[in-house]
Amino acid sequence: MSRQCGIAGAVFKGSAVMMSSPVQLSRDLVLIGGGHAHALVLRMWGMRPLPGVRLTLINPGPTAPYSGMLPGHIAGHYARDELDIDLVRLARFAGARLIMAPAEAIDPVARTVSVQGRGEIGYDVASIDVGIHAEMPGIAGFGAHGIGAKPLDIYADRWAMFLSEAEAGRVPPEVAVIGGGVAGCELALAMAHALRTRVGAARVSVIEAGPRLTGRTRAAERHLRRAMAGLDVAARTGSGVARVTAEAVVLADGSEVPSRFTVGAAGAFAHGWLAGCDLPLTEDGFVRVRDSLQVEGYDDLFAVGDCAHLGGSPRPKAGVFAVRSGPVLYANLRAVLSGGRVRAFRPQKDYLKLISLGGKGAVAEKWGHAVAGRVLWRWKDRIDRKFMDRFRELPAMATGVAPRVVALGAVPQRPLCGGCGAKVGPGTLAAALADVTRPGRVDVLSGPGDDAAVMRVGGAVQVVTTDHLRGFTEDFGLMARIAAVHALGDVWAMGAAPQGALLSVTLPRMDAAMQARSLAEILREAGAVLNAAGAEIVGGHTTMGSEMTIGLTLTGLVEGAPLTVGGARPGDVLILTRPIGSGTVLAAEMQGKARGADVAAVLAEMARPQGDAAKVLRAARALTDVTGFGLAGHLMAICRASGVAAELDVAAVPVYAGALDLAEAGHRSTIWEENAARAPVPGATGARGLLLHDPQTAGGLLAAVDEAGAGAMLEALQAAGHRAAAIGRIVAGVPGISVLR
Repeated sequence: MSRQCGIAGAVFKGSAVMMSSPVQLSRDLVLIGGGHAHALVLRMWGMRPLPGVRLTLINPGPTAPYSGMLPGHIAGHYARDELDIDLVRLARFAGARLIMAPAEAIDPVARTVSVQGRGEIGYDVASIDVGIHAEMPGIAGFGAHGIGAKPLDIYADRWAMFLSEAEAGRVPPEVAVIGGGVAGCELALAMAHALRTRVGAARVSVIEAGPRLTGRTRAAERHLRRAMAGLDVAARTGSGVARVTAEAVVLADGSEVPSRFTVGAAGAFAHGWLAGCDLPLTEDGFVRVRDSLQVEGYDDLFAVGDCAHLGGSPRPKAGVFAVRSGPVLYANLRAVLSGGRVRAFRPQKDYLKLISLGGKGAVAEKWGHAVAGRVLWRWKDRIDRKFMDRFRELPAMATGVAPRVVALGAVPQRPLCGGCGAKVGPGTLAAALADVTRPGRVDVLSGPGDDAAVMRVGGAVQVVTTDHLRGFTEDFGLMARIAAVHALGDVWAMGAAPQGALLSVTLPRMDAAMQARSLAEILREAGAVLNAAGAEIVGGHTTMGSEMTIGLTLTGLVEGAPLTVGGARPGDVLILTRPIGSGTVLAAEMQGKARGADVAAVLAEMARPQGDAAKVLRAARALTDVTGFGLAGHLMAICRASGVAAELDVAAVPVYAGALDLAEAGHRSTIWEENAARAPVPGATGARGLLLHDPQTAGGLLAAVDEAGAGAMLEALQAAGHRAAAIGRIVAGVPGISVLR
């Protein structure tokens, strides 16, 4: 059974009808950072949102690692996916927009967040949960040859690369950890266990400036030292670090500790960009907050987790406090947004510390007492998995009761896809266009059927195209970039230079302040793409409706004859400039079934302009962009217009990560069946065959090129960073597509 964009019973709140609400939006809540407390707020918000609030999460990437499972992952007990909270899926559940870029500054007076590559994002209420880092700029050479234990994701990625290199015998298994606190010892044990398991040998050292391992009781230290001795982890106490090189850590006394992978775990450091903001900070750069978690001096700004300093009840930098603060933060955000009263966060004075010992053993410490054993690791494992299950097993939220009686042919509770997945089917469109009357103007040089209309204006040849997209992401800025790239595809496919643009924007119902913020984001991002392509925004139209749509009408100028879909010849090579499968990935994302990393990769590629690719393909005999009717549909358009057939090498067609598995699982875009019926490909089976009919938004350029120049074109495209591939050839015959064997 196919799963089309969230059929009844499998839809998360906010995914069925994007950005549609019976209450006008009036407040922007922005969460800066995907820390543990913010992850919990998102989950609670999805279960009980506050009507009238647009929720935004700003985070550098699509996932956030859970610190409790990091040592287990480093040791090899957990896969990377088990470590990460999928923020794309969580944001969909919460009905939030996710902006995947790092915050660079906060202006608490203007109430804006500066985001790398995205400009300013406005807020009415905001919260900061950006964690800490463990980089050591004060140690010479650390920046070039060391890695901080935090941010966790960067450390985990670097460790995976080093472990693979050591396993292959390309580097010796030598590791040094600077800092003998809980984190340093735990990670040293984890890395030693992984190296002994994967490589067969390990030389791991913990370097501590103080006289003993720090941050724990004597009882816990005895268990740790016993575990370190069992894994041959050396503890160098009373040893200051002078500098770090590519092959060693040089100590203050001049001696060297061999290390090809040096980890910094000596303390928690605030992110430097916070110091440049007009925020109340401690001497070491942490944001000072009241017991309500509100930043001192600001009722509309909160801070939680390791980046915050709770002045009335200071506590160590530990994930347990961030987790405990989540419900209080959620309640207080709702209170400020709705005019209620905030309450205090009262952290416990002590907490149970469960410390991994490399293998599947752990030590538990509280109130000065400590015990160790394998049963404690199993206990810790259950606690950690239970926490992560809260984000993997998100509750299915009701989207309304389906009517008991419907008209014949009506399909209740079948949400519509966004982007090109919402297009009218190709057969229906072709039938409607067949009845269009053409008076026969001599300056209109083409009729319906190609990527853009061609007209003569004075002595110039101009192409004109229009496109509009139903929203598929809550991120209006990203949506605007993709809409611009998508519309430009028609101009580029005609071999034209982009000229002017009219924007048509439908915003969901919101107050004037939020309208201004939203339009500023849309115009800034669409304008950046258009201006880089040589086009200018010259006007447009705005309105409000039930959901977001963005449309563009573009003109372009052609020197010489425009490229069309009608020039392909037998023997031509077919080149495609980017993968297919975006419609399937986005359809699955609407149901919370796609991996966040896969969704992020698809969106990033969709937002990338293809003007450089169009220049490479200017000598093509036929050119089009692959959009709503899928690869097969647009290839069939070339075949019909050129009076030829095509042989497709299905295995050579590039596919987005995750798309094959999702297609195999039954995920389809709304328009898929009509696409498949209009452009059948006999012999194309399995998931790859299914994806040939997948509607693409901002899809690749598809060219039929002379075989003699195909190799050079393909090489130039790949050199420019495009995932281009030769996917088949044009042959003589009745228009149709067959599988190349």
